[in-house]
Formats: sequence, structure tokens, C-alpha cells
Amino acid sequence: MTRQYPSYDRPWKRAGAAQYAFARLRRALRPPVRVSAAPDDLLVDRNVAVCMRDGVVLRVNVYRPQGTGPFPVILSAHPYGKDKLPKRKWGRWSFSPQFRILRQPGPLQFSSETTWEAPDPVWWLTHGYVVINADLRGAGTSDGAGALLSDQEGRDVYDLIEWAGAQPWSNGRVGMLGVSYLAMSQFKAAALHPPSLNAICPWEGLTDAYRDMFAPGGIVENGFSRIWQAGVKRGMRTTEDIGAQRKAHPLRDQWWQSLVPDLASIEVPMLVCASFSDNNLHSRGSFRAFEKVGSTAKFMYTHRGGKWATFYSDDARRAQLAFFDRYLKQLDVPKLPPVRLEVRERRDVIAEVRTEQQWPPKDIRWRNLYLADNGMLGTAPATVDGSVTFHTRRRAAAFTFPVPRDLELTGPMSVSLWVSVDRADDVELFVGMEKWVGKQWVSFEGSYGFGRDRVTTGWQRASLREIDTEQSTAYEPVHTFQRRQPLSPGEIVQVEVALGPSATAFHAGDRIRLLIAGRWLAPRNPLYGSFPASYEPSPPARCTLYWGPDRPARLRVPEIPTRPRLDRT
Repeated sequence: MTRQYPSYDRPWKRAGAAQYAFARLRRALRPPVRVSAAPDDLLVDRNVAVCMRDGVVLRVNVYRPQGTGPFPVILSAHPYGKDKLPKRKWGRWSFSPQFRILRQPGPLQFSSETTWEAPDPVWWLTHGYVVINADLRGAGTSDGAGALLSDQEGRDVYDLIEWAGAQPWSNGRVGMLGVSYLAMSQFKAAALHPPSLNAICPWEGLTDAYRDMFAPGGIVENGFSRIWQAGVKRGMRTTEDIGAQRKAHPLRDQWWQSLVPDLASIEVPMLVCASFSDNNLHSRGSFRAFEKVGSTAKFMYTHRGGKWATFYSDDARRAQLAFFDRYLKQLDVPKLPPVRLEVRERRDVIAEVRTEQQWPPKDIRWRNLYLADNGMLGTAPATVDGSVTFHTRRRAAAFTFPVPRDLELTGPMSVSLWVSVDRADDVELFVGMEKWVGKQWVSFEGSYGFGRDRVTTGWQRASLREIDTEQSTAYEPVHTFQRRQPLSPGEIVQVEVALGPSATAFHAGDRIRLLIAGRWLAPRNPLYGSFPASYEPSPPARCTLYWGPDRPARLRVPEIPTRPRLDRT
């Protein structure tokens, strides 16, 4: 019989919600977004027809710099409508309502020719680039019906690239740039090796729809994904109903695998933005892209700020421009560092920005912090058996580690648990790591503008615990999601949970707090919660976690050795 030393928490009830909600409401009414009018002498050809190899016509807007050229080309492929631009009414600019619905942590500015999540054509024209905004098949003014993330879409983007490279105003060198889906649409086309494609810059884009968005850890996401599906239905003619398909394919079967790009086949230079603040959507896929692409000239820009404020920021634009100047203009400009790493102490405090040569950083020391009695995390495995039981809907189990000296944790993390469940045959495990300073919980920037996020979070359905041994590493478990293994009454199973990557600085006296629950760790309220993120909770049940000599339950953390290290055992 194991000893019970319970330590519980309700992480969805963190202090400061009212103050945060007030600030959130104020910025929703007056978001820090500035739109500037495009110049009167703008050269733009709208709705230019481009014929695909199967005869379907897609339409593009072409923005050209002043002068005779030829110029390098930056292409963005849109599923949301290339012509949905800011409009001026009664002396004020209107812009995408998403800038109001989703919190904006910092100011951003772009021209009136900038559509959703696309580069600002006016800014790029001033630097000598042609900018092309294309409606994907079935979207906007393009003909046909498309299928998102499909091989057909990849072929269409290939044809757009080759058309752009052959125009008289083009120097024959094409790059791609854009955020979210405008990043995702780059991968399949790049894997096909279009001759005119010379560089891609996917700025925060997932690479595995099942693992990254629709069912991370095998747990159904039914918030943002449903809203996104509804938006796609309204704005795009498609050959597949992705909402119906996800219900028909609850496991990561061949249909889901067909949406995954062949990253290893991508050989063109790539600058990928991998943020630590989009763990619910794009972070893991962006880091995966950097690790898996076949290109020998690959660079990564990391941050933990707001998605759009960072994309349009001076620093990010300088990185994008240097990248394209080198590979599209073939200028003798310095290479970007392999990894631009941003380490944060809290949401609004950057501890350091530095260069790394690879990801994860080469000199990481992987350390285990073990679940132990009295709600503690220890540096040595437990020598006696212990356990804690919590209700899957009401409370979280909590374990704390007092940080003995200054410490940086940079990289992916994982948790290994031994679990049983009573009154159910499955449990959805939601795991979070928090930073505490004294009695204060420290918040970080998260997905969809959520400013009360944790250091990192992970999800895992116990019945889908089967490990993909070929894809997994010693520090990052990868699951197959292809076979359901329900839990029998009283059965104790090992469940590995992957936590998203982060880069966080701690000081002596801070505390690391590990949370394990059967429901999402944040409220969904749109004013103070993680709206629109929402995940299917566990069935009402009692879950027990175990640790001991034969069950070394642990949190694996990536310690940077240039900083003082954890005590060794």
C-alpha cells in the first residue's frame, strides 16, 4: 500500500483575473493597431489570372516597385481572401476584427494594402521586392474548389511560384513569406522543388495538423479549431469538410498523415519563426520544421511576444530582409545566426537575446526532477512508494521544486507518469509547468493573445499512450495516436507527456510548480481566460499518480550549463 501525501491546486483560479480582464476589454475597444494609407503612386495589378496545370484559374494581386527591374519576388498564398484589406470609414481605418477579438500585447503598424497575416506590400516595395498575394484554389476570386493542406494545394503553389519566376518584372528568384496558414502553405510546395523558389520564411506555422492543432496528445481541441473550420466554410469552396473528416478519423491514420509535408525534402534556405508563445497551435510544428527540413541553410527566429506585433516589428523585419537580400537578391550580406534565442523571465521581461548554433542548444544538460512525498519535486528518485489521487474535473495534483540558484531552462520538456483511473477507462492528462516568485504566480504570453499562460504545457490521452520509437528522443516523446488502449480497473500504466519548448530564466529562491489535471489548466472566459482554446476534458473520475523505486515519475528539464546548475545526485 502506497502512502498518500496530497498537494492540490486549482490552476484555473489564478489571482489577477479582474485586472487582466479590464485591460483586455480596454484593448479590445481600442487595439494598438495603426494603419497607414498606401502611396498614391502604388503600382498594383489586381486579380491577374494564373492558369494551373489542370486548367483552373487562380487570381493574384501583383505589387511592383518603381523602376524597370527585374526584381525578386515575395509570394503569399491566402485561404482567407487576398482582397480583405483595411478600409477607411468616417476618417478612421477599420481592420480585421481578429485584432480586437484576440488580445494585442504590443503595438503594430502596417499599410492599407496589408491583408490578414501577410507581409506589408508597401514596406517590401520600398526595399526593392515585388509582392504577390494569391488566392488559393476556391478562395477569394480564384476558381475551383480547394482542399486545405493537400497535395493539390502544394502543386498549385508550385505553379504560382513558377509563373512569378517567369514574368518580365521578375529576376527569376522567388521567396515565400507569411504567418500561420500563409506559413503552412509553403511547406508542401517547397518539398516539390520548384526551380524558381529560392527561399521560404514560414512565420509560425504548424506542420502536423493532428498533433499540433486538432488533437494534441490525442485530446480533441474543440475551441479554436471549430471557429477556424466555420471561417473556412464561409470564405472558401472546398472539396473536403475538414470538420466531418476529423470526426471520421479520430486516430492519426493515413488521412491525417497525408496532410503532413515532407520536411526532409525541403532543400531551399529557410528562416522559420518558432515562438514560445503559441504552444496551442504553431510552436511545436515550427520547431519541428527547423529540426526536420533538409536544407543546409536554415535559420530560426524565436520569441515569446505577440504573434502579429512581432511579425511586423522592426527587429523581425530586419531579419526577414537580411534573409531575402542574401538568397533572393544574392547580396553579400552576413548570414543570420542559426538560432536567434530569446529568453524571458516573465511575460514582459526579456532576460537575454543571444545566438545558438542549433536547436535544442548543443550544451543542454538534461536533468530529472522526480515526483516525491509532500507535493515536492526532488533531484533523486523516490526511495519509497507514494501516490496522490485527484478528481479529474475539480483539482490538479501539484509538485514544487525550490530553485537553489540562478537557472535557465531552454528547450523541450517532458513528464513521465504512472497513472490509474477509477470509474472510467481513460483519462486526459493536462500538464503545466509554472514559475512562482514568492507567493506570486508569474505569467507568460500564450496562444491567441492569452497573457496569463504558464512556462509550458502538455497534453496526453492515456489510452493513446503508445510511443513512436522511431520518432521519439530521450527528451521528447512522440506518440503514434494509431491504437487506443483503454485502462482496465486498477491497471497502472506509464504515460509519457511532451511539454512544449520554452526558454525561461529563474533566480535563486524562485519555485517551479508542476501541475497535473484532468481538464484544461486555464479558464476559457474571453476576458481573462485562454479563449478560444478549449480541450475535451476527462470523464468525471478519480485519477491516481504513483511514484517510487519501480515507478520513477519525473519531469525532465533542459538546463543550460553556462548558468548555475541544479544540484546533482
